[in-house]
Amino acid sequence: MRQPSTANSLQALIFDVDGTLADTERVHLSAFNHAFKEMGMDWVWDEALYTELLEISGGKERILHYWKQVNPDIKVLNAQALSDRIGRIHELKTAAYENAVNQGEVSLRPGVLKLMDEALAAGLQLAIATTTSPVNIAALLRQAIGPDWRLNFSAIGDASTAPIKKPHPQVYLQMLNALQLPAAQCLAFEDSSNGLRAATAAGLATIVTPNGFTAHHDFTGALRVVPDLSQVNLLQLRQWHAARAR
Repeated sequence: MRQPSTANSLQALIFDVDGTLADTERVHLSAFNHAFKEMGMDWVWDEALYTELLEISGGKERILHYWKQVNPDIKVLNAQALSDRIGRIHELKTAAYENAVNQGEVSLRPGVLKLMDEALAAGLQLAIATTTSPVNIAALLRQAIGPDWRLNFSAIGDASTAPIKKPHPQVYLQMLNALQLPAAQCLAFEDSSNGLRAATAAGLATIVTPNGFTAHHDFTGALRVVPDLSQVNLLQLRQWHAARAR
């Protein structure tokens, strides 16, 4: 049963997806390059370039940002035609990513599922706050948790509900509203500087689990920075959360 809510007791965990729940970025990178090839484009993103592009939240936004870099005369093109082309690239990329996930190329990061199960057993709510697309979330969690994965989450915020990307706090504010909880009763989990900035701007204490693409980011302001969640349990989270509230 859900524990009674007190002023600062921990009541919910809110998770980012890409890079936080799973190391997805290399698969995303491969999917982008697949889409470029399918479209007959000569673009090839390597890991160094993609690490830089990850500073831009959102797949379509990332494509547009790069297009402006390699095509400074982009403004002379028809805006709708450009939008349609970027949309088509992103559709192909999303399909390639979903296929890769379905083939078992992505799994949850260490400790994620165990911590989620422990939190649910203790009556905490779980939520997702991401800027990725609903299709990407469903592909990953259907594969990792099962067809009823949505039943584990009280609220889900994604690119379809929160068009303003991180580091803006829109998606986190939406999740707090959906959970009907104040930020003081929740913890956020992120892997990037943009994600941390979004969560903290919404008032959330944030646990950061960096990955190979984000290890160089500035995580000033995080409640804790840990390699992954394999050595983290609910008791520790409650202790970290309570210490922050004092």
